[in-house]
Amino acid sequence: MYFESRAEAGQKLAIELVEKYRYENCAVVALSDGAVLVGEQIAASLHCVLMMLLTEDIAVPGEGQSFGAVSQDGGFTYNGMFSTGEAEEYESEFHGYLDEQKREAFQKINRLLGDGGIIDNELLRDHVVILVSDGINNDSAIDVAIDFMKPIQVKRLVVATPTANVQAVDRLHILADELHILDVKENFMSVDHYYNVNDIPNHEDTIAKINQIVLNWR
Repeated sequence: MYFESRAEAGQKLAIELVEKYRYENCAVVALSDGAVLVGEQIAASLHCVLMMLLTEDIAVPGEGQSFGAVSQDGGFTYNGMFSTGEAEEYESEFHGYLDEQKREAFQKINRLLGDGGIIDNELLRDHVVILVSDGINNDSAIDVAIDFMKPIQVKRLVVATPTANVQAVDRLHILADELHILDVKENFMSVDHYYNVNDIPNHEDTIAKINQIVLNWR
């Protein structure tokens, strides 16, 4: 399945979600700049707050895959697609490098956040939290988001994305309470491949917009 834009994909997901959650207290949490464009449509249909969880991915040197990611509270989450043995092996082999990358990632997040913050835990507590991605392909964003949510008492954790690969869906069935995925791919290309329009605002503009949305809900 291909989509004209992330906004169109978000509208399709919103139709599914509104049927079930129109009268629930919900909060939409986007996992990337592109996910914000999807999540805007869902939040508008549900008349709920839209937030963004800021994360920085850390790649395994020379292998082009994610080792894990750092979230805006400084927590690090391993890529859930690795076995415990694989994670320990990488940790041992690249220990110094990974520690340095974690520090740099957290510093970058803090620079982007500035004096504000784009997640308000009180706006998530006792709500149906809808984690939104624009495409899930074995990256660490979902793992980080679910770890981030663990200390927060949410009513239900829902994952919504236009497209995902088979392996990611298998894991999400374990991690989330409910999934809304429009298309599951056996051979997943890049996320941008599934959209005809790939105009995504720059990171700073997205963060500024999201912070303003959160302020209006406080």
